[in-house]
Amino acid sequence: MQKVARLTGLSPDYIDRTNLRIEIQRFTKELLRNERRTVGRIDARFLGIDRDAAGDEPEFDPSIAAIIGPYSGMLNDYVRNDQKFDSDLPYEVLTARVRPWNYAPYENRYVNVAETLRKAMTQNPFLHVFVAKGYYDLATPFFAADYTFDHLGLDPTLRSHLAGAYYEAGHMMYVHAPSLAKLKSDIAQFIKSSMPAGPAK
Repeated sequence: MQKVARLTGLSPDYIDRTNLRIEIQRFTKELLRNERRTVGRIDARFLGIDRDAAGDEPEFDPSIAAIIGPYSGMLNDYVRNDQKFDSDLPYEVLTARVRPWNYAPYENRYVNVAETLRKAMTQNPFLHVFVAKGYYDLATPFFAADYTFDHLGLDPTLRSHLAGAYYEAGHMMYVHAPSLAKLKSDIAQFIKSSMPAGPAK
């Protein structure tokens, strides 16, 4: 209990009351409850303020609230002005029209696509995979990607086809300027290193 408390920042009492099963929405509410703040699920660097500090879950994700407006505006400007794509259709970002996602094939078990990835990489030995991992991403935690890669069961000759990098940001690391610059550099290097060698001259 003490070790989990140290690793999560939550109190041992709270961890005990959850039976060691800390659901992510409850975590984002509980972590800074004493300060009457919540943390973002998409990016834990963002803090929110709920009307009810005693609730079980945050009223909203402060990271989505901070990012969604500028992100949507930028994309709409880009597709209309740079790409010359004009449409009256609204740009849907995590709305009811794109959710709920269908998890029917995974009922009563965790979603695990590791075997699908292993098969794809085995069947196509030219496939290389890069995962950008944000330290503050609570939606797709970086350690989950590390764990998946470490337990993929990939043939040793293909292990070098897996690559990744860490960023001092959340799920959308490109909203953090230093992480954006690093991501650009990392992806350029990944593409360069993934290209097959040309014919000998």
